[in-house]
Amino acid sequence: MSTTAARGWEHFHHVADIGVRGNGNTLGEAFEQAALAMTAVIVEPSRVADTQAVEIVVSAEDREILLLEWLDALIYEMATRKMLFRRFRVEIEDCRLHATAWGEPIDVDRHQPGVEIKGATFTELKVWQESDDTWHAQCVVDV
Repeated sequence: MSTTAARGWEHFHHVADIGVRGNGNTLGEAFEQAALAMTAVIVEPSRVADTQAVEIVVSAEDREILLLEWLDALIYEMATRKMLFRRFRVEIEDCRLHATAWGEPIDVDRHQPGVEIKGATFTELKVWQESDDTWHAQCVVDV
């Protein structure tokens, strides 16, 4: 699998779990796409309607930890609200993230979720900007 993509999301190989990577023109877009990659670990994103909005605010001491906090906040919201998300808007200022995630309650028959994500990990955790200004945000999620 490609290690970089101009924009969008992808999964990358990891021995025991699944790597998620978001790519975007801005840091916020890369975080949005990492969240979409995480959704795609669970379910085909096109099966999820974006009818309900959930606000999420997290902060951290650096961008890498901010990515972990963001993904873990989404995992928490999915578990406690019994929802799946398919669309995201992320704004990042310094190391504070404000986001809206849109989705719907889980319908097991329609969504056919494959796995449950336990959490984002420090494994292969990296947030970086290429010389062409493309942003990347990645880590491995524990399934």
